[in-house]
Amino acid sequence: MFGVVPKVMWNKINPADENNLCTWAMRCLLIEDGEKLILIDNGIGDKQDEKFFSHYYLHGDDTLDNSLAAHGFTRDDITDVILTHLHFDHCGGSIVRQGEKLIPAFKNATYWSNEFHWAWATSPNDREKASFLKENILPIQESGQLRFIEQPKQHDSEEAMTTGKMVGLPASPFDANLSLLFVNGHTNSMMLPSIRYKEKTIVFMADLLPSAGHIPIPYVMAYDMFPLTTLNEKKIFLEEAVSNNYTLFFEHDPQIECCDLIRTEKGVRMQSTFKLSEIN
Repeated sequence: MFGVVPKVMWNKINPADENNLCTWAMRCLLIEDGEKLILIDNGIGDKQDEKFFSHYYLHGDDTLDNSLAAHGFTRDDITDVILTHLHFDHCGGSIVRQGEKLIPAFKNATYWSNEFHWAWATSPNDREKASFLKENILPIQESGQLRFIEQPKQHDSEEAMTTGKMVGLPASPFDANLSLLFVNGHTNSMMLPSIRYKEKTIVFMADLLPSAGHIPIPYVMAYDMFPLTTLNEKKIFLEEAVSNNYTLFFEHDPQIECCDLIRTEKGVRMQSTFKLSEIN
């Protein structure tokens, strides 16, 4: 999870257990916006076999269904599912097994990906193949519930990488309070949702910054397909984030849900931590 950073350093941030494993969250985000109920990512799911789950030591009491129920919702209330990318720990909950069939877990929802990442995931390279599981992905398309979000034109993407500005959608299926940044270091065309909420900008970090421990620039995952691209994307994003007082929402941090940033002599660092429910 921390790439070439020595364990003696990262172990202070997220200590490993006696099996050399770290605890990570699979934190999703639910957005209620008028008649829309939008879910960003949906975790690992529960349809894989015992051998698959034996590698990951899932623990804890949280489930997607229980979390939805705590707010008075069920899966059937979800109108839209935004998939930041199609690695199994982000989209595995998209599909459930019903007897011999694989069907959408959110029967009334539109599933949103983008054309470039979909092609990348359905014809995967040898290194990433183990993360793109066909049973998580292909049934979405077969159901007829899949739609693609329009990507920025190439020059717009290049401008974003130069200036660090968030890239708005040219044809967003959502309103102006939700835009997306496309990044390419972790995997091609990963989407980071940016939400305007209570006069703040909250950015769902997915795997650009999977945890607060990944804020320092060199802390780049070995999972990243293009680590030098990730380095550049982190530099640009963090400068934009600290300049505009973005709130970062972490998908994988086991303890920290959100943070804001501050400039220090060592670079951009975390300033304070809090939960979404604590935003006034």
